[in-house]
Amino acid sequence: MNELRTASVYGRQSFLMGTDCVELALTVGGGHLAPVTFFPQEAHPIQPYAVAPWWSEPLAPATPPVIATLRGDFFCSAFGANAEACAGRILPLHGETANGTWHAVGRGSSTAGCWLQLDMALSAQRGRCRAITALLRGQPVIYQRHDLTRLTGPINPGHHATLAFPAKPGAGRLSFSRLQCAFTYREPIEGPETGGRSRLKPGAAITDLRKVPCVDGSLTDLTRFPARRGFEDLVLLCTDPTVDLAWSAVTFPEQGFVWFTLRDPRRLSCTLLWFSNGGRDYPPWNGRHVNVMGIEDMTGYFHVGLAASSRGNSLTEHGVRTSLDPDREGRVSIPYIQGVARIPPGFDQVAAIEALGQGDRILLRADSGSEVALPCHAEFLETGQIPELCHLPSASG
Repeated sequence: MNELRTASVYGRQSFLMGTDCVELALTVGGGHLAPVTFFPQEAHPIQPYAVAPWWSEPLAPATPPVIATLRGDFFCSAFGANAEACAGRILPLHGETANGTWHAVGRGSSTAGCWLQLDMALSAQRGRCRAITALLRGQPVIYQRHDLTRLTGPINPGHHATLAFPAKPGAGRLSFSRLQCAFTYREPIEGPETGGRSRLKPGAAITDLRKVPCVDGSLTDLTRFPARRGFEDLVLLCTDPTVDLAWSAVTFPEQGFVWFTLRDPRRLSCTLLWFSNGGRDYPPWNGRHVNVMGIEDMTGYFHVGLAASSRGNSLTEHGVRTSLDPDREGRVSIPYIQGVARIPPGFDQVAAIEALGQGDRILLRADSGSEVALPCHAEFLETGQIPELCHLPSASG
């Protein structure tokens, strides 16, 4: 397990890691996490993440690497389009971390699990990022921590998970920890002039995710997906900053599992929902990126980028944090957890996720009252460490 393994996976050279509960690939270019197989040794493994359908196709030279590779989850610094210069610097779409080359600088394993440390110099953003990915035996959970150092200004970091949904309308049921507020973006993200289509009413304040206004005056339910075939839309959910444990979850009752993320709302304050269901007709999308949803836990001003996120905006007016300031030594650390849990019949939709005991287990409670507990070190979000992996590098190491 201590040997660093790489292979070409869906057309991209990738680092490989695995335990009895998780096998994953992490692309060398951009650090995209996919494919991931949970419960690989069981009769019915789970592979929740999407891989863009153009992975094996030649693309236009101007295609950003993050779009060419697009798959699974990846860390963004800075999150968003970044079309506007910030402090005289132009950053790529979702930042260098999602586009550049990662270098392995450390790894370790034991009977308890394994970890991999990657490194990248951020020449445009000016700084450095080291990324830890860790797995534990017996846990269908992925632990990640991104440590940014030598920063000279604010950042708007985020994770960009993209899930592949079954084709059946409404197959996935979305739920989230308590919200402070929620909004659609001020203008459609796609339109005829771009060769695409959006359906949600721009600039709408959302009070009920089940009743969100569309451009034609109708209402739509954002807690069920797939939906709204032929459209691309974005919605920003702003988490109540007083919650102890922020979470996002998608329940797939017919498939018998829940996919979830856990985070500290002081570091990742929002969740951007990207409903991608065939609403882009231009290359490489060509109307075929369907039944895919981005559940993107981040800190930022929608999908715009660092410049807009680091100044006052319509979200900061509501008390929502859209950027983070590094400490005196230019450091920011972002711990993150994502995983899956098998669920019994009758588990309809996640109503709550809670840490149990000493923080080494979590409980998923459904609206129906059904409960599922599984091993997971929720305290990782506070400490950045996993007790069983005592040699995991520290955020300053």
